[in-house]
Amino acid sequence: MTSPNALVRLRRSWRGRTEDAPWVRPALLGLLLATAALYLWNLSASGYANSFYSAAVQAGGESWKALFFGSLDSANAITVDKPPAALWPMALSVRLFGLGSWQILVPEVLMGVATVAVLYAAVRRRFGAGAGLIAGAVLALTPVAALMFRFNNPDALLALLMTVAVYCVLRALELDRGAGRWLVWAGVALGFAFLAKTLQAFLILPVLALVYVVCAPGGLGRRLGRLGLGGLALLVSAGWWVALVELWPKSSRPYVGGSQNNSFLELTFGYNGLGRINGNEVGSVGGGGARGGGGRMTMELPAGVELPGGAGGPGGGRGAGGGGWGETGLGRMFSEQIGGQISWLLPAALILLVAGLVVTWRAARTDTARSAFLVWGGSLLLTTGVFSFMAGIFHEYYTVAMAPYIAALIGMGAAVLWEERAHLLASAALAGTVAATAVWGWVLLGRTPDWLPWLRWAVLVAGCAAALGLLLAGRLDRRFGLALAGLGLAAGLAGPFAYTLATVADGHQGSIVTAGPSGAARGGPGGMGGNGRMFVLYGPGPGPGGGQAPGGQVPGGRGGPGMGQTPGGPGENQGGPGGGMGGLLNGASVGTEAKEKLLADADSYTWVAAAIGAQNAASYQLATEKPVMAIGGFNGSDPSPTLAQFKQYVAEGKIHYFIASGGGMGGGMGGGSEISSWVEETFEKVTVGNATFYDLTGKA
Repeated sequence: MTSPNALVRLRRSWRGRTEDAPWVRPALLGLLLATAALYLWNLSASGYANSFYSAAVQAGGESWKALFFGSLDSANAITVDKPPAALWPMALSVRLFGLGSWQILVPEVLMGVATVAVLYAAVRRRFGAGAGLIAGAVLALTPVAALMFRFNNPDALLALLMTVAVYCVLRALELDRGAGRWLVWAGVALGFAFLAKTLQAFLILPVLALVYVVCAPGGLGRRLGRLGLGGLALLVSAGWWVALVELWPKSSRPYVGGSQNNSFLELTFGYNGLGRINGNEVGSVGGGGARGGGGRMTMELPAGVELPGGAGGPGGGRGAGGGGWGETGLGRMFSEQIGGQISWLLPAALILLVAGLVVTWRAARTDTARSAFLVWGGSLLLTTGVFSFMAGIFHEYYTVAMAPYIAALIGMGAAVLWEERAHLLASAALAGTVAATAVWGWVLLGRTPDWLPWLRWAVLVAGCAAALGLLLAGRLDRRFGLALAGLGLAAGLAGPFAYTLATVADGHQGSIVTAGPSGAARGGPGGMGGNGRMFVLYGPGPGPGGGQAPGGQVPGGRGGPGMGQTPGGPGENQGGPGGGMGGLLNGASVGTEAKEKLLADADSYTWVAAAIGAQNAASYQLATEKPVMAIGGFNGSDPSPTLAQFKQYVAEGKIHYFIASGGGMGGGMGGGSEISSWVEETFEKVTVGNATFYDLTGKA
């Protein structure tokens, strides 16, 4: 029988802090449970999601060495083109529960729920539980957040760790004594964020450091010393893995995918670093290359096919103020391709940032409310600025990094203006924010005119009605004012909520994914087709999975052949016929006959097969759960293995089959092209269903 003391403790735990109202803890738990239920809904429809990372997860579930390095296969030929921290939770889940869609994606869902919880905790400390709940709800219902917290790209862990880092810095800003440990934890969070997605983790570092130095309590020397301590923690938490990889003998570790010199430091500062800013991404399909005329990669494209920007060559398209990955500039986050992913409440966040700074302007240097606006607002402005002007590879889903910053500003700003509503300027700012959000929601919903056409008008009418009422918020009865504020909030969240429901209703697979209803975001590789249409490349012949696909353009942001939006399950094709981009983006369809052929006598070989490009290789590896060598890494352009190395592997009997890519981009570039040509000239072709194999153990 439960003791009375136990019941009292349970009641206190349910209620939360003694100063909290009785509804606070149930509301928080309700928010977290609702977020979990929303993100888990229809989760398995995405199958293996991005098979590139799922293959690495499968490899990590088989080999501790592959898990440590982030290898694409358990025989450790080559790694993914990112550090491996984002793979570790998924790989451990696969080790515990076996390979499957839920085992891979549930850890991402849990990261989403954790991000909502951390954001709530960060906002409610200074602005109250109501503000924290608003911030958490805004984050949970942001379409791109609902997309990426149900997907296996590194962005989910990155968003969580960045939010944790901001929370720790805000805690440090509250303290004189004890601030050092919070800065250490912030450094640890940023260090592991670096191990998830390299330099993107450091985007907000200047904001965090500057706000702490200026606004933290204590003397300047003490503040700088604590900041140095946090920097040391960052260096250690990020650098231990980098040091091991760089010092490890290259002959006994996998090749660093995405690099041209087998160096993680080169990958960090090149392809995944400055190349993303200036567009000179060596080894990328849209950036500079180590081969080809003028230092750029060259490839032959099928007739009628063009790359983003319409230039007919990698990275050749340059739109006004932009590049092969889309038009750059201040309006990028509001564009046709990106607006519906993240910008629903971006105007409101910017207005509330200004309002919050105005309200707190005369506060003391160490005022924690103003510091919070500076940290969250500065992080949003800096991240948005970089995303808006970066000329390298840019996908719509990158914007999930902005979601916690927007959500925090909405919750904090709404709370501050509500408290100041007796002043006409504050009530006017609150009303203007609601009106601007409703109008912008009406614009965004108008970009999908055939999808829920009534919703845009409901958002506009409800939002404007709430805005008119909030002009008099200081003179109205509190309950009536709260009702108007609730109506305004509902109007602002209606559009993103609808987009989020459309997102969780569909499966998402492949390398490029977007949130919202079909057709809501359109773009080419990188999601940024210059004319608002999606470009899909096909090889001139049947891909590994067979199926001759027509060249040319396919409208829409989802559902087009090759873009990985067909319902796929574990071991099935994660893309449409032909694999799209010659297998570069989505891989191949693996038939039963091909799977059985690869599994026959599989344990006699180090790799049951080799294929050009990681997505092609990943499809066969996930189908067989046996190592498949990804020649050239993700793009097929990494110089690994060389032709000489590949010939040695074949001579030693380590590779059973070579799987033809069917041409196109997936046909390989540089070393991959040489390997493909040598195999075709040397070994006999074997047709397996619609796929073309070469038996490397057979007669030449």
